[in-house]
Amino acid sequence: MAGGGGGGEQQQEPCRVCDSFKSWRRHEAKAHRTSTKAAKANSTADDCPPDSQTLGRATWTFLHTMAAYYPERASEKQQDTMRALLSSFSQFYPCGRCASHLREEMARDPPQVATRSALSLWLCQTHNKVNEMLGKDIFDCSKVDERWRDGPSDGRCSWAQDVEY
Repeated sequence: MAGGGGGGEQQQEPCRVCDSFKSWRRHEAKAHRTSTKAAKANSTADDCPPDSQTLGRATWTFLHTMAAYYPERASEKQQDTMRALLSSFSQFYPCGRCASHLREEMARDPPQVATRSALSLWLCQTHNKVNEMLGKDIFDCSKVDERWRDGPSDGRCSWAQDVEY
């Protein structure tokens, strides 16, 4: 099976979010050696509960990345599971106003879960509606794979080329 998130199947292609622990440790050790005092001064913020912006960024990162590794063509069971996940997500999201908005949006425009590209596009469009409400920039949805799966072609995100799969 290509991609990830397909219900626990074995990963058969490179997956940036599925790096081996060994590769992750190498990257973390390098990052630690090059960290600055300013970064260390800000580390206490990481020890605090997230605010809505931090939670929102983490949430969108999770959702977009999950969509990027969703099956190319999802089975009926996978589609049902994704619908259930998104529905549950909209019930238990810690920001009540955000959860309510997501439920309303899903009622107006149900999640498209038949394929990876359909889910990625639906999430991007939904995210853009939120961005528009918040006065933020709109993301070019033609670039979801570049942003959330493959990385830019200039190679700046390919630190894990030596990952063992």
